[in-house]
Amino acid sequence: MAEYSLGQRVRMKKVHPCGGDIWTIIRVGMDFRIKCVECGRSVMIPRGKFEKSVREILPEPTE
Repeated sequence: MAEYSLGQRVRMKKVHPCGGDIWTIIRVGMDFRIKCVECGRSVMIPRGKFEKSVREILPEPTE
């Protein structure tokens, strides 16, 4: 089981209606709140569904 932390970016299996599939984690617990990088919409999902829906954990962007 992977460890998730605030600010981490993940690629989800399903694409958001706006066309984005990259999300930023903004709350961790029994439920996860994730924010779409494309449109800024946030969604709350139960932990089990979130962990099954994650395709990959993206590396931190370097500047």
